[in-house]
Amino acid sequence: MKAKVVDIHNTVHYTWGADCDSWVLANSTGLSIKQETMPPGSKEQLHFHHLAQQFFYVLNGEATFYSDNHKYILKAQQGISVEPKSKHYIANETATDINFLVISQPAIGNDRVNL
Repeated sequence: MKAKVVDIHNTVHYTWGADCDSWVLANSTGLSIKQETMPPGSKEQLHFHHLAQQFFYVLNGEATFYSDNHKYILKAQQGISVEPKSKHYIANETATDINFLVISQPAIGNDRVNL
């Protein structure tokens, strides 16, 4: 298979939540990689995945991450791992956009359970 260079200009884009953006950089049965942007004051819904483990990596800005009743502040160039069945969500509690990567293995597909 021929390699393909991808970026946010040539891949699938969708919006979620309150004006949050997601670009699907890679998507297969075993792996999903997304680049996402969240505006100030936005947050994801509390949820978990039965099978997928995830890694969130902040590219720029400051993200607030909640996982299993713990709060973490992630600055640019920092990441956090989330194990399957961990209740979690990411929030932007700052005045500027945040940009981050979400890497899921296996791909989350229908594996998300909103709480």
